[in-house]
Amino acid sequence: MRHFKTLSAYLDYLQLPRPEHPMFSVLFATGQDNLPCPRKSSPPITNDCYSISLKKIVKGDLNYGRTQYDFTNGVLIFIAPRQVLQWDSSVVFEQSGFSINFHEDFLKGTELAQQIKKYGFFSYAVHEALHLSPKEENQLESIVENIVFEYNNNQDEFSRDIILSQLATLLKYAKRFYERQFLNRKELSFSLLEKFRGQLQTYFESGKLQAEGIPSIEQIASSLSVSQRYLSDTLKKETGKTSTEHLQIYLIDEAKIILLNPNKSISEVAYQLGFEHPPYFSRLFKKKQGMSPSQYRAKHKKFKMN
Repeated sequence: MRHFKTLSAYLDYLQLPRPEHPMFSVLFATGQDNLPCPRKSSPPITNDCYSISLKKIVKGDLNYGRTQYDFTNGVLIFIAPRQVLQWDSSVVFEQSGFSINFHEDFLKGTELAQQIKKYGFFSYAVHEALHLSPKEENQLESIVENIVFEYNNNQDEFSRDIILSQLATLLKYAKRFYERQFLNRKELSFSLLEKFRGQLQTYFESGKLQAEGIPSIEQIASSLSVSQRYLSDTLKKETGKTSTEHLQIYLIDEAKIILLNPNKSISEVAYQLGFEHPPYFSRLFKKKQGMSPSQYRAKHKKFKMN
């Protein structure tokens, strides 16, 4: 797989203009202007850059999870360093909007270098992109206009700080808009939770638990055709619990049923649930239930006797 270590090499590959700054580039087009047309297709590639792009679809379908989405408005796509990128010519975008690309070293030593790691949407798949209303598009475009002005100005010792400040603001708005998107798709979020539980039940009933161990969140997300981070963020917004917490809840609920069998040791219960180390199972159970598996079994037995 081809990897691009510098921003210039990556932009050359995309057939986009070389950057004014060795680690930062911004392209912006509205109205009658057009963005340069990038490479139409590409095999899998990686690079060391962040990308933020606003696009509008002209031809082809992108999916939002398993649901097709109306792309009449703008689509904001985020890409993090070393994400695998691949695309073909089946989807055609308007040549308007903006494209911001910057090397990860552009953030080195700044507060934003730490903040940007907290924005989960950089790990979302393309079909989980942010869909903007016209008002939201205008808000972000006004920020990008400020970045463009500074980018094209005679750069001095203040330029980087000003651009970083505008980038930080853009990302905060993106976080706000994603929160709105999650809220506006409660039905989809609920459906995702039901599918998540359904995948767990299917996995448990298949007997894979004992043979292959507890499924990873990445495995479950892949079976649902969503990214791991998007699955967790969606469930967190809808239920207050992450995908890992929902998996743990499911395991503990199953454990409480198996513990009713007095002939099984705690270790046997742990192994049946896919835990390689029984002490970890016991710690997790106590953390979630406020008592150890043995205490839970004894309490249930006491209630049964009474």
